[in-house]
Amino acid sequence: MRRTKPLPTAVRRWAEQRIGPVVAVRDASHGWRRSRVWELTGEGGACWYVKVSPSVKFFTRETRARRGAVPALGHGRAPRLLDSCTDDLALLLTRAPGVPVPGLGLTSAQWRAVHAQAGMLCARLHGVGALDPHNRAEAEASLAAAADGAEKYLGRAGDRLTEGEQQLVRGYAARLRRVGPVPLGCVHGDNQPRNWPWSAAGFALVDFERTRPAARVQDLVILAVTEWLDHPDREQAFLESYGRTLTRPERQALRCLTALDAVNCLAWGPDNGHPEVTARGRRTLDRLMKEDRP
Repeated sequence: MRRTKPLPTAVRRWAEQRIGPVVAVRDASHGWRRSRVWELTGEGGACWYVKVSPSVKFFTRETRARRGAVPALGHGRAPRLLDSCTDDLALLLTRAPGVPVPGLGLTSAQWRAVHAQAGMLCARLHGVGALDPHNRAEAEASLAAAADGAEKYLGRAGDRLTEGEQQLVRGYAARLRRVGPVPLGCVHGDNQPRNWPWSAAGFALVDFERTRPAARVQDLVILAVTEWLDHPDREQAFLESYGRTLTRPERQALRCLTALDAVNCLAWGPDNGHPEVTARGRRTLDRLMKEDRP
C-alpha cells in the first residue's frame, strides 16, 4: 500500500496566498517515490493542483515549458501555471479537465480517437516556434546524449542483462550516433496515456517536467514499446493526426531508442518497486534479441 505524502506546511501557506483558504488536500502523486502532487480544494469547491518538482532541473524545465510552449496547445489542452515558488520548487496549477485515459475502460474505437488527439497535440508541441541557437544545440545533441546514457544504465542494471543483451544495447547506442538528420523541436518527454486526461470537455496533456528541446522522435519511444506494439491501429491514428509519417532516420533512431529505454527500465524498475516498468524493459529486450538473431 502506497504511503500518503503530506503537503509541506510552507507550500500550503504559499498556495493559500494565491488561491485563498484550502479546506481539503488529497495526495495525487504518481506511484514513484519522488512524485509529489496534491489536489487542493477551496472553500467554494474549486480545485487546483500543487506540484513539488523532484529536482531543480525538472522545475526549470516545467516552468519554462508552461510559460513558453504549453500555451500553444490551446485553451483547455493543459493545466495553466498560476504561480511558482523557486525556493520550494513548487508549482500551482489549474486542474486539467478529464481523467487519465487508462482508467476509462475505452473501446478500440475510443482508443484510436485518443491517439488521434494525442498526435494532434504532439504536432502542436513539437512545432512550437523556432529553436534559438542554445535550444537548437541541445536538440541536436539529444540523440548522442541518449546514447551516452547506455553505459550508465547498463552499470545500474548489472546482471539483470546477459552479456549478449549488453552487447545488443551497446550496438544500438553506437547506431544511434550514426543516424541521419532528424526533425527537432520541443518534446513532452513523458508522452504516454497516464499523462493524457480525457473528458467530454476535450483532451489534454499534463506533466511537463521532462519537456525540452530534442529530436521529436524521442516523444514516441514509450508509445512504440507499449501501446503501438500490440495495437498498430493506434499508431496509425496518431501519425495520421500528427500529420506525417516518420522519416527513415527517425525509424532507425526509434528502434535504437527502444533498446536504450529497455535497459533504463531494467535499471530503474526493480530498484524502485515498479514491476510494470521492469516488464516493459524485459519485453522490449527479449523482442530485440529475437529479431536481431541471425
